[in-house]
Amino acid sequence: MPGHRYRTAIVGTGGIAHAHAQALREHDERAELVAVVDVDLDRAREFAASWDVPTVHPNLTELFGAGQLDVIHVCTPPSSHAPLALQCLRAGVTALVEKPPVLSLVELDTLADASQASGAHLATVFQHRFGAGAVRLRAMAAAGRLGRSMLATCHTQWFRDDAYFDVPWRGRWETEGGGPTMGHGIHQFDLLLSVLGPWESVTAVAARRARRVDTEDVSMALVTFADGTVASIVNSVLSPRQTSALRFDFEYATVEVEHLYGYTDDDWTVTPAPGHDDVRAEWAATRSDTTSGHAGQLAAVYDALDAGAAPPVGLADTRRTMEFVAALYASAFTGERIRSGQIDHDHPFAQRMNGTGTPW
Repeated sequence: MPGHRYRTAIVGTGGIAHAHAQALREHDERAELVAVVDVDLDRAREFAASWDVPTVHPNLTELFGAGQLDVIHVCTPPSSHAPLALQCLRAGVTALVEKPPVLSLVELDTLADASQASGAHLATVFQHRFGAGAVRLRAMAAAGRLGRSMLATCHTQWFRDDAYFDVPWRGRWETEGGGPTMGHGIHQFDLLLSVLGPWESVTAVAARRARRVDTEDVSMALVTFADGTVASIVNSVLSPRQTSALRFDFEYATVEVEHLYGYTDDDWTVTPAPGHDDVRAEWAATRSDTTSGHAGQLAAVYDALDAGAAPPVGLADTRRTMEFVAALYASAFTGERIRSGQIDHDHPFAQRMNGTGTPW
């Protein structure tokens, strides 16, 4: 049984906040949504009325003065993620931050220092790690049931028209941190990284092909992993037939998932290599009807907190994914192959994701 009912608040009441509120409602026995925060108090009050939240505040300072909190969900536009998470950590409150959690590795270093000083945790919302298919895939791979990992592909090909970028903070380095690499494909390649482990090198291109933005609207990368696996990654907001597709070719089977914004077991397929039909049987032995989403990650967060441990997708996992983003941009804009660990604190692409500047 759960050991604690966590007092929770949501900061930012835009579209993604509703997904968080729904996930909290699904865990009502483990969490209590006690407050929302938004600079737009009318929007906050409307949100609070929709989700039966008792209190509304205009800022975190007032929220912290109103009583003890355990977890704060940061659901604001990207440029405010790091400053708000920093306030949470300094107040000793766990921050669960929407993607992208920061706009730079330097910001992430600042949050890591604050976490170490206060003992509070930071975790990033990468909910696709927690769907039943992804959990099963990692378990089977770790147990050697799939044989060696050989190669993988990860394609996030979505469509966002010009009107989508009329929102002032979208498509700008200083407020969104990047284009589809940072804000769209990040969920899929984070899932890829969670399966394949440490990445070793990145060779990439990025382009601005059609949208009226400062950032890229498409990027591609060739990636090598520490175990020798090679992978290709595509991130696009220019693709009329939208898909989120990952394929893992192991020694004993190909495992694939194709979905858009969330998957179920029905979206996964397993194709065994000759003589390995037992892999498909093992995959099918456990099934789930749930969709990958915020509720799955929240369950894992509460399990960790109940055990007195750091929640999943904490600072180490977040850094691996965000360092990959920085490396992709660094390779694309310098023409170099970038290796893991190469982007240190003083590197231009640690300071900002467009580093030394874009070619357009």
